[in-house]
Amino acid sequence: MAPTLFVTRKWPPAVGGMETWSVRMADELAKLGPVEVVALPGRADGRAPAAWRLLLFPFTVLARFLRAHPRPATVHLGDMALWPLGLLLGMSRNMVISAHGTDVAYHRRGGFRGTLYGAYLRLGAKLLRNAQVVANSAATAAAARETGWGTAAVIPLATDLQASAATAGHDGSILFAGRLVARKGCGWFVREVLPLLPEGTRLRLAGTPWDAGEAWVLGDRRVDYLGALPPAELARAYATAMCVVVPNIEPENGEFEGFGLVACEAAACGAVVIAARTGGLVEAVREGETGFLMPSGDAAAWAEKIRAVAAWSAERRTAFTERSARVARSHYAWPRVAAATAQLYGAAA
Repeated sequence: MAPTLFVTRKWPPAVGGMETWSVRMADELAKLGPVEVVALPGRADGRAPAAWRLLLFPFTVLARFLRAHPRPATVHLGDMALWPLGLLLGMSRNMVISAHGTDVAYHRRGGFRGTLYGAYLRLGAKLLRNAQVVANSAATAAAARETGWGTAAVIPLATDLQASAATAGHDGSILFAGRLVARKGCGWFVREVLPLLPEGTRLRLAGTPWDAGEAWVLGDRRVDYLGALPPAELARAYATAMCVVVPNIEPENGEFEGFGLVACEAAACGAVVIAARTGGLVEAVREGETGFLMPSGDAAAWAEKIRAVAAWSAERRTAFTERSARVARSHYAWPRVAAATAQLYGAAA
């Protein structure tokens, strides 16, 4: 692989799927060839960097680019919002831009900000016609096309998370992991699905409050709040739950899940995953192999599936989770993602 400049504004200690993607992509690409990483770290409390640091970031990128010897053959921008850096660094380089979800779909929210961001993306699509865009799912690729961006490839993401040891049986609980935002559907699940399940069914919630409109679920009598779990504890929570739910809904503002890393994380840890058939989750779950896809927003169907999984015999559960973990660890692997991305660099050249 020729020398590459990898640029990202999503980096630890900020937390999130894009931050995980940035770190792991940088690590795996470095195994394939020389990579210069220019990253903007988040804040110590896990939030995104301050606005003033974001404004100064292009100057940092330009300085690092000019100092690089040899000059990179490919510039890989970590998300669509960074497209102006493609102009700053010169179109003589092979330009690759990753698309994740919100970074290409924010225009769907409408209003002043959404309309302005949509115009911003359309301008980029006109000025960077030769850029190679790689999407993490077909849903993300479709959102990119709405503002004029064609995609060169769809490359589903990966996970490193695994349970330290196989677990026998389960603790009877349902697990939701992730940020409390409306599109992830935790509030919908507590309000619409939990009442349809047997009395005493517990939902364990691992994650962080994000939207004030979803925080009410923390006080529900059927919810046990675990907070943000470190990786080893999260892996065990996945493995010991009766099932892991990823109940994304389709909000009116057009937000969607670009990929849905929780689904393949949980499967790789030996969980029974039940996810909504929407957005990028269609590619984060291999139907019947690493989990099950259910109609988004259909509470009765979700309750029926959860009751069915709860009734599985120990033998059936073990057979499913062992096969699911093998498939997930093989398919949702970072070396695959990096190798497919490096092939795209070659296509751009």
